[in-house]
Amino acid sequence: MNLEGMRVMGVDPGLTRCGLSVVQAGRGRAVVPVAVGVVRTPSDAELTERLLRISRSVGEWMDDYRPDVMAIERLFERGTVSTVIHTAHAVGVIMLAAAERGVPVYHYTPSEVKKAVSGNGRADKKQMTSMITRILGLAEPPKPADAADALALAVCHCWRAPLIARASQLGAAGHTTNFVSSAHH
Repeated sequence: MNLEGMRVMGVDPGLTRCGLSVVQAGRGRAVVPVAVGVVRTPSDAELTERLLRISRSVGEWMDDYRPDVMAIERLFERGTVSTVIHTAHAVGVIMLAAAERGVPVYHYTPSEVKKAVSGNGRADKKQMTSMITRILGLAEPPKPADAADALALAVCHCWRAPLIARASQLGAAGHTTNFVSSAHH
């Protein structure tokens, strides 16, 4: 399963700060950083304006860096309901930007990303930032945390992609033969 050269856009969704990254899969487990950044929106701006800003920024990144896939943090309940709802709005416009460009989206929980990147599903922010800095051979740790999280999501997908591809091939192979079972009494 050769996925060398695959470009992955990692997104840590948020309404105030949305982490964006692009990496490219190298040989084996090598991952090359391409870009990292954060889209910020002012908390006093209208929700629609903030969502438009996020959507446009994500779209520009996708147009500039041409990712093959997007890896985004799976939304889960944490904090207040309004925070979850605002993040869900951001996820919606981010996924729409990907859909408009025909880019498939994969979702990962924070613990899946932590386990893939550090081997520990409960790794803290400092451990994760340290691992991402080392894995990508960065001169300094990415800041803020949203940027490091976006890179971790992208790396997670690079390392999970061969398994996903194999599973879908097996799934497709499994569909070539249809077994019909019927109980005769």
